[in-house]
Amino acid sequence: MDTKRLILALSLSLLVLFGWSYIFPPAEPVAPPAPVAQPDAKIEPGAAAKALAEPVAAPASQGRKISVKTPLFSARFSSQGGVLERFDLARYRQTIKADSPLIDMVGDAARDRSALGVVLQPAGQEIHTWNSPNWTSDGQDAELKAGEKKTLTFSGEAGGLKLERRLTVSADSYLITEELVLTNPGAAAVTGRVAFTVATQSLSPLGEGEDKYNPTRIAYGPAKGGFEEVTSLEDMEKKGVDSKGKVNWGAIESNYFLVAILPGVEDAQLNGLYKSQVFNLAVSQPADIGPGKTQTLKCSYYMGPADRAILAGMPNKLADAVDFGWFHLIAVPLLKVLNWFYQYVHNYGVAVILLTVLIKLIFWPLSQKSYKSMEQMKRLQPMLAKLREKYVDDKERMNSEIMQLYKTYKVNPAGGCLPMVVQIPVFFGLYKALLGSIELRHAAFISHVPFTDLVWLADLSVKDPYYVTPLIMGATMFIQQKMTPSGGDPTQAKIMLLMPVVFTFMFLNFPAGLVVYWLVNNVLSIAQQWWMMRKA
Repeated sequence: MDTKRLILALSLSLLVLFGWSYIFPPAEPVAPPAPVAQPDAKIEPGAAAKALAEPVAAPASQGRKISVKTPLFSARFSSQGGVLERFDLARYRQTIKADSPLIDMVGDAARDRSALGVVLQPAGQEIHTWNSPNWTSDGQDAELKAGEKKTLTFSGEAGGLKLERRLTVSADSYLITEELVLTNPGAAAVTGRVAFTVATQSLSPLGEGEDKYNPTRIAYGPAKGGFEEVTSLEDMEKKGVDSKGKVNWGAIESNYFLVAILPGVEDAQLNGLYKSQVFNLAVSQPADIGPGKTQTLKCSYYMGPADRAILAGMPNKLADAVDFGWFHLIAVPLLKVLNWFYQYVHNYGVAVILLTVLIKLIFWPLSQKSYKSMEQMKRLQPMLAKLREKYVDDKERMNSEIMQLYKTYKVNPAGGCLPMVVQIPVFFGLYKALLGSIELRHAAFISHVPFTDLVWLADLSVKDPYYVTPLIMGATMFIQQKMTPSGGDPTQAKIMLLMPVVFTFMFLNFPAGLVVYWLVNNVLSIAQQWWMMRKA
């Protein structure tokens, strides 16, 4: 196996992995004309979320506003159906500016799109309870202190049922719990499903890289276990999202925030849709209320940061909503180590550097073997060149002689690359971890260019505004290529020297935290390789 060829193959694989999303980013959403509100009507099976994208009718906008403020968030409800109009996170802002607006988990575009709504689905109908008149509420504005809770009650009638929504908010949690009491005053049973809904605009505005690295998507946790997500806006708009089975939770999420529904029963199904720049989600469960009977359904809503420590304390296995794909088992421990370093240095940029050094130390013996093998291959290049020239017309004999040469000098042609192959999953795991870690959002490394007031690496989750780190990273890659023993093939050598240019161009828009990792890793690799060459 030719070491240079394998290195080239691995480099091209990295280029494909990271370059694809850069060259072919998801299409930016184009808002279609705003739909006109329609009366409740029959719907097709599996299309529950489609009607949820319709605007709330006039009665909802006429409801009384009820505000609840806690140390974690400020929420505003409407007495008309108990729908949510705003949910501002007190500890998270849209940008790093001190006066930047707080993150609103509903957003202007979704203000009238049934966030925290209840939909009745008896016998194939879709009844939006918030459109029914005569809703009342005993709720009053409140400001909760640590340890306090408050329950807001909303009462109304829809679809022949009396509804009482009891929404409980806590000062210490992003979780809102609901008890929905359904009473059937009629003479016939009401059978069907009841859906709890949420709606939000994009949770990853373009300023934070939605078009490439931080898309808003619909995800859910199947009851059988696992993680499913849909990231294509086109699919969400044209086909919708259907769990086609029971779910533990459903969520609209970005890398850093999520709006989730946690049903209170096992037999819950999910439908989702993207329409008019709004993500809609409905999680339904069966209901069967006999004449004169009452049934209580339970549900919870989470609206907050995609913080693994917080989500670990949520019900319904909501912690599974933060998923790093194939490299999850590697990414999670790396993040734990990153946070451990942060506890001592209080700077995530420094923590990334320390984590990079630790990873380099762990793989130091493998890297040593790799460099040693490459040096051995470098010494054999003149003899390999003569063999290729001598047996240019006899490939079988040439390969036989080359293998004999390796055997004579006890050189493993793959020895320079196999250690690198072992390290690749760790790199991908760290890549996923840093890309999806809310810890790096708005986390500063070097907040200003030294001796100036120019903002620099003040947010490790976005690109370097002056492209300093990616350019230096490209230079270190070029130095590495010049230090790496040549494979003797001029074409391969030219391609390898072109790789730093390609990677630099690609890294220009990478989150700064990732660039810092790669840059430091390159510097350490250069130092190790120089030390090995000097020792040799």
